[in-house]
Amino acid sequence: MEYKTILFDGAMGTMLQRSGASIPAIPELLNLTEPKLLQDIHRQYEQAGSQVVYANTFGANRLKLEDRLEEVIKAGIENARLGAGTCKIALDIGPLGQLMEPMGTFTFEEAYEQFSQIVKAGKDADLIVIETMSDLLETKAAVLAAKENSNLPVYVTMSFEENGRTFTGCTLESMAMTLEGLGVDALGFNCSVGPDGMIDLVKRLSQCTNLPIIAKPNAGLPDPATSQYDMKPEEFAKYMKQLHEAGASMIGGCCGTDPRFIESIAFLKTQSVIRTQNAPSSKICTSLLALDLHKIHPIGERINPTGKKRFQQVLLEEDLDYIVSIAIEQKEAGAQILDVNVGFPGIDEVEMMKKVVKKLQSVVDLPLLLDSSNIQALEAGARVYNGKPALNSINGEQEKMDAIFPIVAKYGAAVVALTLDEKGIPKNKEARLEIVDKIVKEAKKYLIDPSNLWFDPLTMTLSAQPEQATETLETIQELKAKGYQTVLGVSNISFGLPDRQAVTKVFLAQALFAGLTLPILNVNIEAYMDVIVSAQLIGNQDPNAKNYISRFADRVTLKTNQNVSQTISLSNAIYKGLDQEAKEIARQKLENMAPLDIVEQELIPSLDKVGKAYEQGSLFLPQLLSSAQSAQAVFEVIKDHLARTNQKSVNKGTIVMATVQGDIHDIGKNIVKTVLENYGYEVIDLGKDTPAQLIFDTVKEKNVRLVGLSALMTTTLKSMEETIRLLHTLPDPPKIMVGGAVLTEQYAKEMAADYYSKDAQDGVRIAKEVFGNE
Repeated sequence: MEYKTILFDGAMGTMLQRSGASIPAIPELLNLTEPKLLQDIHRQYEQAGSQVVYANTFGANRLKLEDRLEEVIKAGIENARLGAGTCKIALDIGPLGQLMEPMGTFTFEEAYEQFSQIVKAGKDADLIVIETMSDLLETKAAVLAAKENSNLPVYVTMSFEENGRTFTGCTLESMAMTLEGLGVDALGFNCSVGPDGMIDLVKRLSQCTNLPIIAKPNAGLPDPATSQYDMKPEEFAKYMKQLHEAGASMIGGCCGTDPRFIESIAFLKTQSVIRTQNAPSSKICTSLLALDLHKIHPIGERINPTGKKRFQQVLLEEDLDYIVSIAIEQKEAGAQILDVNVGFPGIDEVEMMKKVVKKLQSVVDLPLLLDSSNIQALEAGARVYNGKPALNSINGEQEKMDAIFPIVAKYGAAVVALTLDEKGIPKNKEARLEIVDKIVKEAKKYLIDPSNLWFDPLTMTLSAQPEQATETLETIQELKAKGYQTVLGVSNISFGLPDRQAVTKVFLAQALFAGLTLPILNVNIEAYMDVIVSAQLIGNQDPNAKNYISRFADRVTLKTNQNVSQTISLSNAIYKGLDQEAKEIARQKLENMAPLDIVEQELIPSLDKVGKAYEQGSLFLPQLLSSAQSAQAVFEVIKDHLARTNQKSVNKGTIVMATVQGDIHDIGKNIVKTVLENYGYEVIDLGKDTPAQLIFDTVKEKNVRLVGLSALMTTTLKSMEETIRLLHTLPDPPKIMVGGAVLTEQYAKEMAADYYSKDAQDGVRIAKEVFGNE
């Protein structure tokens, strides 16, 4: 495929810093106070060759600007138009600066409302660019706000780190799958790395999408002491040529770049990008995990109230931790996708679906198959789902397709398609395949590719219709031959028969041999998973027999019935993010164990285990914070017990934390605060944009021994230095740890900080050292 090269602009913040103008904490206010300055910057980029320039609206949102939002955004677009009249003008939308649920408290619905206001205010732009995003769910909220409140083209770039994931753990493949499904017009990367560090990312992305790819890297790495980046325009151009050859057809610059950098790559405008077109394939994802479904992927069926009195009561009581525990058990048993059905009389299924999806995704990284006959519940779940979901289900009934295909198309979902219609379930494979053709034809009207259709040929019970098993297996074979994805509820085959497992596991083996890739079953029944693991080995889906050997060489007895109870330790409850279980276990332990012993012998080691897994890359930020919340729940139980028994509360040390003056970004600080509190430290949080004097006065008044300072912008590092200098004037100054995206260990030393904290776990290590808690 051939893509025309389009040249974007470079950094706005870099140009503002070099202008000598007084930059307010909210730089977008310059749209009103310094319009000529903004117009001149846009003009310089136009003269350098830019064809698209970003309005100075990156940080403009109602949270910061309140009732001035529309005024500031309109002025920003007007300034860009006046300065670069021949260019397309982009409404530039950045992150909201809030920690999204489940990691924080800012809801998807709140984020959507904020982004909607921005989009409406920016209606005079030529296109919308959503950039520098790290949270896929926040990105989804922004995209939906753009698509539902505007007809403008929507481009999205996210910021990836060296490990190939964003700050919140989002994978590149998940980004591509989700955003392409939502209908964005182009996607790619900006910020975080220089052009040399972005080449492999672009190569990987070109294998995941056929959309135009955007690349706006930084000018290398920053020197915090001077706020200058280490790459010159000539070197930048050399790597940008490689980025262009790797597949990026929309190119520009981010932090540290200026018109000279854009001019250095303007020669690429005359050169098209040639990329190999990717064939459609069946995929599904969460932000943390992307699955390509060409292999066998078992679907766990147990999150379903049908015939389960305990589960029905759980739904009525909204005991979401129980549902999470079922999800975790299924994952540990080998499920790779989880079916989620929460429909039961007496509950609001629409609200329950949203709550359960959010709760599950805060703990489990597996993709979900949202299962409901309530169309509103399906859409509600698909809307808040973080990634690309699957929906269950449609069939050949026109009314069903008319209702559900628009949801599938809007959210880029996969969908289970039952081979039945208004006449019922056909008796033979030929009639079922006719329904398949009808569904495929109807899906194309909504631009839904057949790879997103999971066909279910339906399992009839042998006790009532013994001839139907062969029809089902032959239908699977035909669907496999046509290249379609197949899904099947396996266990219905043995309904009404004795020793159901004996029949079910044989039918499962036959279905897998026929080409079934998505069996829905109770994965906690060992015999069924034995068949699946063996089939994966025989089908060359288990390199070096790794999974097979792991399962059988040193066999551990698994649960064979979902009603068998399993004791869970406090450590596991915290590790898995099970708040209610953790609290209950803590209450039980308090009957014969001292509160401080629980903290020292159980809670802290559990958090250390979580922290180690996070540092090793086996857990990611959402899971880290979920575990932290469970630990916090245990701490509350212990604190309540201490208060009732008049014992001294747990406090390993008091720490003052603040984002320095001039900086309004506090997500990183808040994460560190949460984790420190769960280790038993009292944190006095002074918030963001904090004057040095307030920090000084608080430390002096409370006799605080450790201070944590955060800064995201290079422009506010001077404030950090001033704060450190002021604290050092105290007779007995506290230890100071600093952190933030623009800091390095070397610069922390240069500004006389005692410690550089690269992340939350590093902050815990520092606190232990300062307070002697090792």
